[in-house]
Amino acid sequence: MEKRKMENLGIETSLLGFGCMRFPTGGDGKIERTQAKAMLEKAMAAGVNYIDTAYPYHGGESELFVGEVLKEHARDSFYLATKLPVWEVKSLEDVDRIFNRQLEKLQVEYIDFYLMHALNRGSFKEMRDMGVVERLEQLKAEGRIRYLGFSFHDSYETFEEILSYRDWDFCQIQLNYMDTEEQAGLKGYTLAEKKGVPMVIMEPVKGGSLAAFAQDITEKFRAHDPQASMASFALRWVGSLPNVKVVLSGMSNMEQVEDNLKTFGDFKALSQAEQATVQEVVALMKSRIQNGCTGCRYCMPCPAGVNIPGAFGCWNRYHMYQNYNVVKNHWENDLGDAQQPKNCIKCGKCEQVCPQHLHIREDLERAQADLDAKEYIV
Repeated sequence: MEKRKMENLGIETSLLGFGCMRFPTGGDGKIERTQAKAMLEKAMAAGVNYIDTAYPYHGGESELFVGEVLKEHARDSFYLATKLPVWEVKSLEDVDRIFNRQLEKLQVEYIDFYLMHALNRGSFKEMRDMGVVERLEQLKAEGRIRYLGFSFHDSYETFEEILSYRDWDFCQIQLNYMDTEEQAGLKGYTLAEKKGVPMVIMEPVKGGSLAAFAQDITEKFRAHDPQASMASFALRWVGSLPNVKVVLSGMSNMEQVEDNLKTFGDFKALSQAEQATVQEVVALMKSRIQNGCTGCRYCMPCPAGVNIPGAFGCWNRYHMYQNYNVVKNHWENDLGDAQQPKNCIKCGKCEQVCPQHLHIREDLERAQADLDAKEYIV
């Protein structure tokens, strides 16, 4: 198993981290514990020593389950990461209540990697003004937290502000080869590397979007290795960055565990030729975007209830990945019948205010037709 040293902390973590938010579940929505335990045990036996969970994962069940599995292992054989749900913190008393409950659920006396969960500009200001950072620093001084960091979803400018606030032990961002300019992005990676802050990466396969492609893209990757999974190229792209110390994968079945162990058990950074193929794939997928909607929402609210930017987001991703499954949940459930383009009444109000001067009415009609057709199913 590939290991990476966090120089500032003097420890080594497995480059593959087990993300505990997508365990297999049964019909009742509960974790399939026998199957999930076998997955976690297999990964740990192969050398995975970074286990990442959080207070809300699996409706709060993830921490309980992880605690039950890890209690059978020596405490110094793994690094345990969990997170403070900042949206539930209204006072410092909430910090103590939640943290103590997490220790209880996880059946440990300390947390190795403790993160302020999903910080953005607003939540960071609230936590800073409330004194939450200082309270977490006290818990660290008491030995109940070993390393203090944060996970992040906002702009680069906000990332720079938070990263520069104090000397963080580590930080966690979303990064993959399609999202190099989204959120903190590669610019944020470079800043953290410059400051000597080790990075944990989430969404390296973009929620599964980079795990299955139409035949044309699949063939480009398989030209390098006919036996390799599409996901392995995405994971290796992230792992090729030297300041990435842990790449989190939210594994949902044993096949994914085995594939990831194959990727990280004998890890190889992407070659120059493979990097070139990744850039070619990114350019190809971006060329398939159907319109230039930026999601600015000037067109909203729609009098007919259509979620215009949401519909265009689905439409563009559908064509980029040529895979209906990438957008299926968002299209069918998040938008559903009520917010889909078929409800457009052609009033034209949206086009009067669109900064991109898009032909919104025409594009909505095309989007509905394309997604109803479901031509691309991988």
